[in-house]
Amino acid sequence: MILLSVDYGDVRTGLAVCDKNEILASPVCVIKDSERDSLIGRILAVAEERRAEAFVVGLPKNMDGTEGFRAQACREFARELACRSGKEVSLYDERLTTVCAHQALNMTDTRGKKRKAIVDAVSAVMILEDYMAHRRSAAK
Repeated sequence: MILLSVDYGDVRTGLAVCDKNEILASPVCVIKDSERDSLIGRILAVAEERRAEAFVVGLPKNMDGTEGFRAQACREFARELACRSGKEVSLYDERLTTVCAHQALNMTDTRGKKRKAIVDAVSAVMILEDYMAHRRSAAK
């Protein structure tokens, strides 16, 4: 199934997609849009272009597993995305994905404006990779 992952942010939202066999996750883009209605419209356009069949939205939990304000905003976003798309939307724990994305970008010596422009898409890839691994292990 082709999945589109969303690393939802107040200003920048990263998107990643996987292949139909759920083997490889690739960054798609970072959308700069702070207005939710417009952002969802742009995500739906990418989903249609990429033939996404379902969505995975990162759920930012605290390190102790509790949820704060940001997690609630992501839940509301996911509900609205599901309503507007008519597709399944799964929430998936995204703890430490941004930290890991920065570490990956450190290894490639990606700095400055270029780093800021892609870190959210790299985070979306990591969310999607973790989600696909979870699905594979749950199927066994």
